[in-house]
Amino acid sequence: MPVLEIVDLKKGFGGVQALDGLDFHVDKEEIVSVIGPNGAGKTSFFNTITGYFSPDEGRILFNGIDISGHQPHEITELGIARTFQNVRLFPNMTVLENVMVAQHCRSKTGIFGTLLNTRSFKREEAEIEANAKDVLAFFGERLKGYRWDQPAYVLSYANRRRLEIARAMATFPELILLDEPTAGMNPKETAELTDLIRQLRDDKGFTVVLIEHEMRVVRDVSDRVVVLDHGVKIAEGDYETVSHDPDVIEAYLGRPAEKTDE
Repeated sequence: MPVLEIVDLKKGFGGVQALDGLDFHVDKEEIVSVIGPNGAGKTSFFNTITGYFSPDEGRILFNGIDISGHQPHEITELGIARTFQNVRLFPNMTVLENVMVAQHCRSKTGIFGTLLNTRSFKREEAEIEANAKDVLAFFGERLKGYRWDQPAYVLSYANRRRLEIARAMATFPELILLDEPTAGMNPKETAELTDLIRQLRDDKGFTVVLIEHEMRVVRDVSDRVVVLDHGVKIAEGDYETVSHDPDVIEAYLGRPAEKTDE
């Protein structure tokens, strides 16, 4: 059974189809890149999977469960986490607090335990803190040690990106959706994050779907590539096959001008 299965997914806005009959699947511990020119429907796809939009038609199956139309917090609890094209952190919270707060979607202590500072609440908070530190350790010196107590706003742009991924990891997901994770990074930072995406699968066992414009990243991490254009899947396969597909070339570069006899 695929981890994620998209079946005839359709979503429109004001008469324009952002997603139009989209079909594909993602297998366990697979890295799948979703690419396409601007306006292809990539972010609409992520927003529909994660409950920010409800589909007009079709189904979204996560481990066989139809999550179409579920609320974002319900989808997170089921095991899907995401990052955003524009980094969304709590800037005045510390690095450690940003990762701890992500875990409260799974906390068991109710409001009374929190208010009364019960023993079970203290034990659970200690577990949440320990797990947050373990997640941050995955990023090495970039996000551990003295970084724990720094407010998120003092981090470099690349480290804010890493912190957003750490926060997604802390929700205990099976599937992580990365929305343009290397956007705005220099070549060295991009190479480091490319390695990190592989490690999410190879070392941590996550299934990963990413939207990415940097084709070197797509080439180096993807098991499969899905290409969208105006909400329609126009190609799917390994990077080499997709990159030479005439429909993909046309979507990115436009149709070649016809020659005329002079």
